[in-house]
Amino acid sequence: MNIKPRKNLDLGEYLRAHRLGEEMTQVEFAELLGVSKQRLCDIEHSRANVSIKLAKSIAKKLKLPAKWLVRLTLQDQLKKEKIDLKVY
Repeated sequence: MNIKPRKNLDLGEYLRAHRLGEEMTQVEFAELLGVSKQRLCDIEHSRANVSIKLAKSIAKKLKLPAKWLVRLTLQDQLKKEKIDLKVY
């Protein structure tokens, strides 16, 4: 799947959309990403922060540019801290 994330999409929404587009279960997708099903569920529902290291690892496994997922990760963290700053 080769889609650029839209501006307001968060990392969890992006990963969920990607997973559903590939017609994978959370268990299958979590195994592909190297995380637990619960961790993936938490990420998809914006209940967990994702480190830059994990974002890069996920991007590599999904064959995506790391900067896409790192950008979404940083933007999510800023939003959670109520810091009005955009990452480009």
